[in-house]
Amino acid sequence: MEAPGPGPDWMAAMGEAGTDESADVAERATFDAEAAARMRRMIGRLARAMNQSASSEDLTPAQASVLGVVAARRRIRLSALARVEGLNPTMLSRVIGRLDELGLIERVVDERDQRAVIACATPAGKAKSQRIREQRTRELLAVIELLPPSTSEILLAALPAFEELTDAIRSPAMSGLSEA
Repeated sequence: MEAPGPGPDWMAAMGEAGTDESADVAERATFDAEAAARMRRMIGRLARAMNQSASSEDLTPAQASVLGVVAARRRIRLSALARVEGLNPTMLSRVIGRLDELGLIERVVDERDQRAVIACATPAGKAKSQRIREQRTRELLAVIELLPPSTSEILLAALPAFEELTDAIRSPAMSGLSEA
């Protein structure tokens, strides 16, 4: 069964449905509350689907995410890790404690600041993180291969926009919005 492509409204916004090129780009690209809600739901469903790869490695999504950051950064202060992951200190402490129990990370005192703790991935942690990344990539590629080529092309062209959106959401200017 072939997966449906994007709807005509989205195609028009991308300039793929024969829209007048002289039309105001800002008008075509305006997001209203309904479009934002659709995007939020889609991102949530996509994230949950990708998080299932962590369960195949006997980790929760939060544990897999923290392990992935620690493995990628080699050494990271727990305070910086909490900011990157958006976790409160209590939750991060639980996640780090479990990963430490499993032998996937180790905590060491920062040589420059004895009050700070640094997380480092163990060889087993690096290997597990790599397996999760590879599994997620395989799963995503398998699904994308089922889509029509035109949808795959649109998704590929949209990657820079999604990267910019992710960076904007994590920016310091956005961090205060949830507190308002």
